[in-house]
Amino acid sequence: MDSGAYLASQLAKGFARSLQQRAARLGFSPGQFPVLLELWAEDGLTQKQLLARVDIEQATMANTLARMARDGLIDRRPHPSDKRAQLIFLTDKAKGMEGDAIEAAREADLALFQGFKSFERELTLAYIRRLLDNAKKL
Repeated sequence: MDSGAYLASQLAKGFARSLQQRAARLGFSPGQFPVLLELWAEDGLTQKQLLARVDIEQATMANTLARMARDGLIDRRPHPSDKRAQLIFLTDKAKGMEGDAIEAAREADLALFQGFKSFERELTLAYIRRLLDNAKKL
């Protein structure tokens, strides 16, 4: 198949499968990983702030956060000045898995690039970044 969109979709699915195997034993899902990354970088964000940083639909974010709360990964607290908003904080469980989760993602990434030379990997990543920049313009 020569469709870039189709191939990118297949690649995303492959990465998700690879990460799923590693993430399941740690207690998170691939769909939760981008939210975890943002909260590890800056804990206490609102759902609106997370939406601006993670490119998913509002309903998907709400479902993801509900599952994360159910799984003991996040706590929601009232916003001090906006009664409509809540602040989302990582639990100790989620904070404790940061290193292992990032390592699991690194292993999943390395598995996808198995057999690639270093320059081929870097060139592929540069092309993907360019494609993503173009996709944001659509």
